[in-house]
Amino acid sequence: MHLDKEPLDTKSYFIGGTSFPAPPLAPGLYVVATPIGNLRDITIRALETLAAASVILCEDTRMSARLLDHYGIRGRRIAMHEHNERAKADEIVGHIAAGQAIALISDAGTPLLSDPGFPLIRGMAEAGQPVYPIPGASALLSALVVAGLPTDAFAFHGFLPAKAGARANALQSLAVSRETLVFYESPRRLADTLSAMAHIWGERQAVVALELTKRFERVHRGALSELAAEFAGGETKGEAVIVVAGAAEAAPVNEAEWLSALASAMEGQPLRAAVDAVAAQFRLKRKDVYDAALRLKNAE
Repeated sequence: MHLDKEPLDTKSYFIGGTSFPAPPLAPGLYVVATPIGNLRDITIRALETLAAASVILCEDTRMSARLLDHYGIRGRRIAMHEHNERAKADEIVGHIAAGQAIALISDAGTPLLSDPGFPLIRGMAEAGQPVYPIPGASALLSALVVAGLPTDAFAFHGFLPAKAGARANALQSLAVSRETLVFYESPRRLADTLSAMAHIWGERQAVVALELTKRFERVHRGALSELAAEFAGGETKGEAVIVVAGAAEAAPVNEAEWLSALASAMEGQPLRAAVDAVAAQFRLKRKDVYDAALRLKNAE
């Protein structure tokens, strides 16, 4: 990857046919948020940064071309994605240490949030090189602020595992989390994920936000079982953000009661299935129930 030369006519951008100069940048890595749908959702600072950068690291140069060409930004574009970012990170850090200003963008939204970039940021930090955030659009935050669920505490968990068993384990581990939970999901797995959430978490309120900021933006609200039924008809269109209410504060659990329920469950189910069922029913930590199940089994 050669970054030593760059075109001389790339230091400007266009808005509505009018050209604006881009001020020079200090050396460093600039993590730039880009629109998640509507191309107008970009800041002036982001446009200045992208126009002035020595090179723009893109998750997919073809996807980024729509945005960059729209604003007349003609700087060099190099692909950096999950398959090559580790191999390129050291070289990019070296170019920045030599005095270059480089921008990092993803296909949409804020880089690193379920997008590539972490190895590069880590390498920059280890090398003591500056990293500058250029904030802007984020599907995570956009969905959260329209969901109507508590925002004083929330947790983002990105994409759940694609396989049913691993997904169920991940959901079970979050069964007692009190904060609002936010996930990304592909349209082809949306129905299965909502169904799994309803099965494990019960009738919590949730929101599915689709194609945020785009022409056909839509937000669906309801209990998890209602949303699972709504999307069960087939694959929907558009990347989804799922926002789910956290677990309600549980009443004190009688230890003798849940141990009795565990013993009964173990009589007719495999150990893991019994543990999962009792942990979900009584909103207990799975490890505590599993340890108790092992003690019961060893005592037989």
